[in-house]
Amino acid sequence: MMEKIVRMPQLRQLLGEFPGNMKFCFAYGSGAFKQTNNDGNNMLDLIFVVRNANKWHAENLTRNPKHYAKPLRFLGPKVITNVQERSGAKIFYNTLVTTSEGQLIKYGVISEVSLVEDLLDWNDLYLAGRLHKPVKILMEPDENSQLRTALVQNLHSAVHAALLLLPEHFTEIDFFKRITSLSYHGDFRMIFGENKDKISNIVLPQLHHFKQLYEPILKHFDNYVDIPKSDHMAVMCHQDTSPATRIHHLNHLPRTPQVKLVRAWSHGPRSKDTEDCLRAIAHDPECCDILEQCLKEIVWRSSVMQSLKGIVTAGLVKSVKYSGAKIIKMLQSTPKLPKPVPTEINKIVETVVKKTEPKEAEKRVE
Repeated sequence: MMEKIVRMPQLRQLLGEFPGNMKFCFAYGSGAFKQTNNDGNNMLDLIFVVRNANKWHAENLTRNPKHYAKPLRFLGPKVITNVQERSGAKIFYNTLVTTSEGQLIKYGVISEVSLVEDLLDWNDLYLAGRLHKPVKILMEPDENSQLRTALVQNLHSAVHAALLLLPEHFTEIDFFKRITSLSYHGDFRMIFGENKDKISNIVLPQLHHFKQLYEPILKHFDNYVDIPKSDHMAVMCHQDTSPATRIHHLNHLPRTPQVKLVRAWSHGPRSKDTEDCLRAIAHDPECCDILEQCLKEIVWRSSVMQSLKGIVTAGLVKSVKYSGAKIIKMLQSTPKLPKPVPTEINKIVETVVKKTEPKEAEKRVE
């Protein structure tokens, strides 16, 4: 079966169904890009970045009230905005929404300020992590906006972190997998609910997009890493792993990982000067392990809180249906054994999903 990837003109046409006061908009995931094991019916994931979340939700409630779960749709835009900005990764998702053209979508709404903070500081490493990977931009930020600068800085930070976590010799595929893993390692959904090969499934079909995304960024790293220009992704790359270079990378990490590194290394909130601690960490043989654990803690917290918030924002029925579909997809992607163990679990999950499906009339308006 041919995969169903939504094309750019169709994507832009979708925006007409939503309020127009957006600052940035992009599509991501298997509905926008080719991924391994696509099943042909992928939901399209969208992110809307807005200046004023309360104003945007107020207009969207007028246009698309059925997108919101009860009772939030009746509580109004102020309550919805509070739920969005005071919990999780400061994103409000509406999921399993069918557009006028019959496209199944999930869209998240985040304020411009919250996104810039995550891009620069990695407070949640949620959308910052999503933007480490190729996305389809439907609406670009203003030419001189802080958001545009933050998007570039986020990619620089990803390279610094990935190089700290990679050995002296690695392949280009290893490099892009490591970047992708920054926001997946630590995500509790990777334990149960996501395909265990998700990172490879994202990177391998999109190698060309990854190269395009990071080529201008890597020009600033010529003194620290040698990634040969080649179409062969298995070509060996080399980097300087001396303490001096590690200090350089550590000093250019976002603020939140730096704070966590210092606390982890000094075993407590009170510590010496941050710069002195980072210098000492650079000489520590366990530098890579400490950084990886700090990043996992950031991702774990934000993924748990955002998923719990999703039960409220999506409603119980949609939450069960959405999560059930994820679990079924994970089980179906598991290598088949002579006597498959997860068959009964698969049937149970499918039964639960079917029981929670809305009636036919509800499905049309959702």
